Amino acid sequence: MSTVTAAHGPRLGKGARAAWGKTDRTGTSPVGWLPLWRHLADSADVAGQLWDHWLSPAVRDLIADQLPAGAADGRTLAVWLAGTHDIGKATPAFAIQAPALAERMRDRGLGFQPAQIKADRHLAPHAVAGHVILADWLNGQGWDDPHPYAVVVGGHHGVPPTDELIAGVHARRHLLGDQAWQEIQQELLTWMTERSGAGDRLAEWCGAPLTQPAQAALTGLVIVADWVASNETYFPYILDSPDSVRLNTGWERLDLPEPWTPAPAPADIDALFTTRFELPAGATPRPVQRTVADLATTMPAPGMIIVEAAMGEGKTEAALAAVEILAGRTGASGCYLALPTRATSDAMFGRMLSWLRRLPDAEPGRGARDVRLAHGKAALNPEYDRLRSTPLPSGIAMDAGGADIGVHTWLAGPKRTLLSSFVVGTVDQLLFAALRSKHLVLRHLGLAGKVVVVDEAHAYDVFMSQFLDRALEWLGGYGVPVVVLSATLPARRRAELMAAYDNGRLGPPPKPTWRDRGKPVVDPYADIRTDLRYPLVTVSGETRGATAVSCADSGRGVTVTLQRLDDDLPALAELLRDRLAEGGCALIVRNTVRRVQETAAALRASLGPDTPVSVAHSRFMAVDRAAKDRWLRDTFGPSGANRPARHVVVASQVAEQSLDIDFDLLVTDLAPVDLVLQRIGRLHRHPRTDRPARVASPACWISGADWDEEPPQPVSGSRRVYQTSTLLRAAAVLLPHLDGQPLRLPADIAPLTQTAYCDAPVGPPQWQPAMAEAEARHKDETADKEQKANGFRLAGMGEPGTSLINWLSGGVGNADDRTAQGYVRDTDGESLEVLLLVRTPEGLVIPPWIDGGGAAVPTASEPRWPLPRQIARCTLPLPRTMTDPDVIDEVIAALEHRIDVSAWQANHWLAGELVLDIDSDGNATVAGFDLHYDQREGLQVTRTA
Repeated sequence: MSTVTAAHGPRLGKGARAAWGKTDRTGTSPVGWLPLWRHLADSADVAGQLWDHWLSPAVRDLIADQLPAGAADGRTLAVWLAGTHDIGKATPAFAIQAPALAERMRDRGLGFQPAQIKADRHLAPHAVAGHVILADWLNGQGWDDPHPYAVVVGGHHGVPPTDELIAGVHARRHLLGDQAWQEIQQELLTWMTERSGAGDRLAEWCGAPLTQPAQAALTGLVIVADWVASNETYFPYILDSPDSVRLNTGWERLDLPEPWTPAPAPADIDALFTTRFELPAGATPRPVQRTVADLATTMPAPGMIIVEAAMGEGKTEAALAAVEILAGRTGASGCYLALPTRATSDAMFGRMLSWLRRLPDAEPGRGARDVRLAHGKAALNPEYDRLRSTPLPSGIAMDAGGADIGVHTWLAGPKRTLLSSFVVGTVDQLLFAALRSKHLVLRHLGLAGKVVVVDEAHAYDVFMSQFLDRALEWLGGYGVPVVVLSATLPARRRAELMAAYDNGRLGPPPKPTWRDRGKPVVDPYADIRTDLRYPLVTVSGETRGATAVSCADSGRGVTVTLQRLDDDLPALAELLRDRLAEGGCALIVRNTVRRVQETAAALRASLGPDTPVSVAHSRFMAVDRAAKDRWLRDTFGPSGANRPARHVVVASQVAEQSLDIDFDLLVTDLAPVDLVLQRIGRLHRHPRTDRPARVASPACWISGADWDEEPPQPVSGSRRVYQTSTLLRAAAVLLPHLDGQPLRLPADIAPLTQTAYCDAPVGPPQWQPAMAEAEARHKDETADKEQKANGFRLAGMGEPGTSLINWLSGGVGNADDRTAQGYVRDTDGESLEVLLLVRTPEGLVIPPWIDGGGAAVPTASEPRWPLPRQIARCTLPLPRTMTDPDVIDEVIAALEHRIDVSAWQANHWLAGELVLDIDSDGNATVAGFDLHYDQREGLQVTRTA
């Protein structure tokens, strides 16, 4: 080691200074390696900076509140754990990986038997070895149970150790080294303990049991510190400067954004909404918005708010107002907005940006807000892509509100999805917080400092609900405020969500003992389980249970006429021909894409060119789907500026979620009643004075069933998508309205939803045998799915002091988001996406109808920028018929055989993707399937055999 390096090194012996921590993988370092002490010091110093300048105050409080000296202890503990995280590298099992450096250590008295170590070294990964070394050392300091602290070191590679791994290391002590090695380990630990200021705190921490959320948050923080300190751009392998200079230089290069500190929200609710949102002239907050803001100010914090109100009542703005208020009360420094789909996430992203530009910071001049759009195709969102290419400025935030917004390069890296301050994404990112997967602690760390908003909470299936409940439990344990939004939430589900959150916030309810025999069982959620008022805002109580507050609606009620319609395309065409004779815009919602396409084709043939027919569904290329959503909003949105005189849109379920569109007439397939009501929310959504006379009154026809049967028989496609029992119960509760009783919205939303999802029988007596049979099948299938979901679901929180050992045992490993999605969503088959390109005589090209279309696409070499991004915009999902277990392998093999894109595998936009090439007419044949793609109709698939 050079004299310069020695001058800036710690007071350690030659053996401890010889232990290596990292080797140069880039070939740019003149030294070629980094001593272990240097990396430990860098990590410790970075952890201190993260604690002081990046970590959310809410997370700091979570950790500090569990330690005797509060915040001072919290910082010291974080620095100490980061400074000891790689102590497992001071072992023969690790050192042997670099033979030249290991020989250098041998020269300084750190010997071992190479053959023996090589054979067994895989049984002592350095993180697990570090856990054992630190736990043993703490035992020597008088600790009875060091594992809740040592597990942070053991889990710093993303997975806490298991009992089996720890026992394996104990059984092979030679992997940790002999007496000489142990002395080096103790020397390094003692040095870091003194350096970090933990020396006189260990005796106090010994009696402070850390909760599992605190252990996870500390592990996540140590991982971030390790990753930053391991980045040679920030901390190069050149040891020529004092610690303070090295830290300041690296930290300035990293330039992490500081957390948002909420300024006090205006006490006047009118002022709050007019300053944060772009309201129409003269508009004031609606009753549900006032109620949410009031309760967010007075409810126990942290806590959960469940907002149930009709479509179009301003729930999103109410939620964002609650985010600001609750963040100010709890120290949260951002939010995560969870939406059901990519399309709804994209739409919400723009709304969040508009709100952020009006959102003040308590410390003007702090800098730009870091944002993230969290779903698999986020880079294809033009607003997000623009922010990704704009560097984060500093010193721009203003007193009265608003700041520049950007995407921080380091935070946008892999595994860091939720570490940015303000994130919009699909609900999957929240559900992944309950999936046993590698680096789960980083998801938890990201969520722990935020307010979480769950939109469209009624839209989640059995699998998703299981994972959502467990995620809510952990959010409660972290003290994360949660806002849940729904127009049609069953009361039973309302109680389940609140109970799950309380299990984390307050701990699980005590188990009954013999003393409780004969005592009545008290359900603290009984009141909200049966509350049928609407709109309704439910908030956490001081103890287990909740308080529900009803409020007025906005007075924008509508009375809808409901009628049956035979599942007959000529009858549908005749209905539209009659009702649209004077003009008007109709929405037809089908439950499957096949029915959308069949219906659209039949209507075009029947109605002729004077009645244009368009489709909207999920089976479009990503770029075409985004264009379709924009067209729907621009054409049928609130302004009405581009509204056609006559038009028919045939859509799948994409029309029922988070699209602010307004139609004069609605026909929908029979669906679960909450989804029927969501679809009706697109009918006469906005006041208009120019609706043609024949569609001036809102009317909805229910199709997709044989109404002559008792009970009605849903079409087969609907039974594949939804449980038959939920379809029959929907028909039963809608029966009075189908027989002439007007449907009043929002007044009838709660009674219909709660009746449809309660346990009591509904419908005429003659329906009951068939409904009972369908209900029995539903219960059996639900139980099977719940059991299957539990196979990979994170366990509930343990008692304080229970370590995270075995926390992720039996999980899904290092699954990427696409793989992980298959574990948290209820699907019988895999999902499969392809990149759609067009084959011409000259070769493959980008589809010519999109922006940048016609560009040649090379396959023998890696495409040059910006072509990879243009290709990625052509992502297309294949239908379930092509991804069923009996055909998917053949489909994948056929696609791989069609085009060799091995040259693309080094490109992060294109690696691992499959390509589907169509001819100039849009046709292709793959594994016995005939495919046709059209930019207006999407993908159509038929099986040839």
